[in-house]
Amino acid sequence: MGNVLEGVERQIRLAGHNRMAMLLFSVNDGGARCALNVFKVREVLRCPTITPLLGQNAFVAGSADYRGKTIPVIDMALALGLPPLAGSAQAHMVVTEFSRSVQAFIVGAVDRIVHVDVASVEPPREGMVGPRINATTRVDGALVMIVDVEQILADVSGVTQALSPTLHGAGSQAGHGRRRLLIVDDSSVARRNMEEIAKRLGLPYTLAHDGAQALEYLRNAAADDVEGLPSLVISDIEMPRLDGYALTRAIREAPALARLRVLLHSSLSGGFNADTVASVGADRFVAKFNPDILAKAILELLPASD
Repeated sequence: MGNVLEGVERQIRLAGHNRMAMLLFSVNDGGARCALNVFKVREVLRCPTITPLLGQNAFVAGSADYRGKTIPVIDMALALGLPPLAGSAQAHMVVTEFSRSVQAFIVGAVDRIVHVDVASVEPPREGMVGPRINATTRVDGALVMIVDVEQILADVSGVTQALSPTLHGAGSQAGHGRRRLLIVDDSSVARRNMEEIAKRLGLPYTLAHDGAQALEYLRNAAADDVEGLPSLVISDIEMPRLDGYALTRAIREAPALARLRVLLHSSLSGGFNADTVASVGADRFVAKFNPDILAKAILELLPASD
C-alpha cells in the first residue's frame, strides 16, 4: 500500500491555504466512507497478525509489531459502533501519529488521498452520525465522515491529564487575571481539556468551535471595542469551515486584529508544522496534549500586565 501515500509532500504544500488532505477508507461492507488527515498517517499496511491484550478497552484489538516496536491497534469499526474488522479479508492497518504517540487503526478497504476545501467541511448535523465523527464533507458526491481520533483515544485511555498543582492560579498570580483567552477547537475533548487549564490558571476565556466562528467573534469584538479583544488565541489546526492556519492568516491580515498573539495547538505533531506555523504568522506551536507545556506557553505569550 506504499503507493497510497505517494505525493504527501505535494499535499503538505496545501497547508496554510484552508485545504485538507485526507486518506479515504471504508469501515464496513456497506461502503460507508471515512477519512483521516493524511498528515497524521505514517504508513498503510495489510493488517498483520494482531496479538490480543488482556484488560484493554473493548476497541483495542491487540498489539502489532511495527518496525521493531510494539504499538496498540484499535479496531476503527468497533469504535464507530460497527461489527469488528479484525480478521476481515479486506482489513488494513493505518499507522498514525497523534499527540506525539504512535498507534494503529484497523480499517477496511483503503481508497486514496484526496484534498478538499476546508470551507466544504462541516460539523455533523445533530443525530446524523455518532459521537466519534466530528465533521463531514462530500467527495465525488458521496458523504465522507471525518473521524474524531482524539475522542477515540480519550475513550480508549480513560485517563485525564491534569495541570500540575504548582501552576494552579499562576495566571491570576502573574497579574493576568483580566487577560481573556479565545480557545478554538472542533473537538469537544480538546475544548474541555483547555477549558480546565484556563480555569486552573485563573484566566477568563471564550470558546469557539471552528475558525470561522472564532473569526466572526474577533471581528465583532474589534468592531465593538478593540480593548475587548482576547489577549491570546489558542487554536487547533484541523477544523471545519476555516482551519487554524487560515484563521491565523486572517488575523494577521486584519489591521484591527494583527497584533493578537496566536498559539496553534494540534495533534498534528509532524515536523512540517514549524515552517507552516512561521509562514502563517503564528507565535507558537504546541503539540497536544501536555497540560503543563501548554500552560507555560500560555503564560509566556500573554502580554505583560498593565
